[in-house]
Amino acid sequence: MSRSEWIRTITGLLSSYVLAAISVGIAVVITVKLGSVLKHTATLFFCSVMLSSWYGGLWPGFFAASLSVIALDYYFIPPVYALGLGPEDLPDVIAFVATALFISWLSGHEKQAKESLCQTRDELDAKVRDRTVELKGAIDQLQSEIAEREAAEESLIRAQAEIARIARITTMGELAASIAHELNQPLGSIVMSGDTCLRWLGAKPPNLDEAQQAVKAIIRDGSRASSVLVRIRELLRRGERSRERLNVNDVIREIIVLLDGELRRNGVALRTEMRGGLPPAVVDRILLQQVILNLVMNAMEAMRGVSDQARVLDIRTEGQLPDKIVVLIQDSGTGLDPEHSSRIFEPFYTTKLEGIGMGLTISRSIVEAHGGRLWAVANDGVGTTFCFSLPTDEREQM
Repeated sequence: MSRSEWIRTITGLLSSYVLAAISVGIAVVITVKLGSVLKHTATLFFCSVMLSSWYGGLWPGFFAASLSVIALDYYFIPPVYALGLGPEDLPDVIAFVATALFISWLSGHEKQAKESLCQTRDELDAKVRDRTVELKGAIDQLQSEIAEREAAEESLIRAQAEIARIARITTMGELAASIAHELNQPLGSIVMSGDTCLRWLGAKPPNLDEAQQAVKAIIRDGSRASSVLVRIRELLRRGERSRERLNVNDVIREIIVLLDGELRRNGVALRTEMRGGLPPAVVDRILLQQVILNLVMNAMEAMRGVSDQARVLDIRTEGQLPDKIVVLIQDSGTGLDPEHSSRIFEPFYTTKLEGIGMGLTISRSIVEAHGGRLWAVANDGVGTTFCFSLPTDEREQM
């Protein structure tokens, strides 16, 4: 215990005993003055004992009781103004002392209980404050971690979108020759139709009907070239992902038009079997096009080494109960090597000399983000079939 605590303890004890003496003195004065009015002489002395016990505890109360016995003996028990108790006064004095001690003990115990309760309450308040501070710190830390995680997730989404865009650009680079062919055809037709139009207009007299037909051919071929450029621009554009209710068959047909020249250049025969009446799916058109484009390009790559049989690419769509659409892209290539089949969806894993190993990984993540699944199975004969499922729009079925 420190010196200051000792001083406070001693000061408290002294003040308790002083209060006991003063309270007994006041009881003496009042009792002497109002002795004729009070029914019981010891009443105020009991109050003094109670006050001293409540303020100072058991021993100050005992001290007040002792002073009260002396005061009663001196001032109120004959002979007055003299100390000394006769045998006849002992029972009353003993009863007073016992009652005073009981009151002193009871008041002191009550005070101790109150002090203990207050101390417990203060300790509990302190613990609650400390715990509140800890919880606040934990909540702040949790909020900070949540904010960091949300920022990391947003960064991941942006990175995935950029990687997907880079993969589309890489694929379009592989299709450069086919795209150039697709554009050269309508552009060449436009030039030819323009020359024809000029000849018909330069005739004597001008053949306006033939010139009009040539202009219509120019417009038709220009629209064809424009549609090719629009598809390329859409595939390569950067922007926020947006989903819409689409017919999956229409999306497949858009990719087929874009890949028509590449299929002919690789000597691949295309067969399609797209079931009509399929309900629409809520998809991102650009991302779904990327999946189909990647799978078809992979199928053509798998058939490049085939020379002893026809190169056939089958694209089929079918409904799958209760609420799914399945797209199947089947090739007649060399098939999957069992050694590599379990790793084809791993990032950066590729069997191509010039591949980056992200096409199938990105395709699977896109399909799964739409609530579907992408997988591959070996054909009964030659080649491989890549399949992916998409959930249908339930509102169309209602």
